[in-house]
Amino acid sequence: MTKAILTKDSIDLGIVVCDADASLAFYRDTLGFTFEGEMPMPGGGTMYRVLAGTTLLKLVKANNDPAKAAGGGITGACGYRYFTLSVSNLEEITTACGTAGYKVVVPPREIRAGISISIVEDPDGNWVEFLQSA
Repeated sequence: MTKAILTKDSIDLGIVVCDADASLAFYRDTLGFTFEGEMPMPGGGTMYRVLAGTTLLKLVKANNDPAKAAGGGITGACGYRYFTLSVSNLEEITTACGTAGYKVVVPPREIRAGISISIVEDPDGNWVEFLQSA
């Protein structure tokens, strides 16, 4: 069996966004991720790169207006529905998101002994889960 030989301990995640400014306000300004820059996309559009630890979020604003993904949360459709960020300040970051006007889909709660989560919706309806281990 062949397996991928990784050269990085994290992934790069591409998220096609409807409004680049709104997405940057969420990921860069509210969550505090590091803005790495922007670059033109082949085929038309712009990629805005922000770092979450060693994970690169590639926020892509296409020149056309692609269809919005189906809503309904985690079980609403097939495909990438959410991603998880491990944090040490679950209550604080969830409150900051709610105060900034983002929808808190799942308020902070313990899901099993020593593990708590919350889920916030980004400007395009993507779910971002925050996970904190005791």
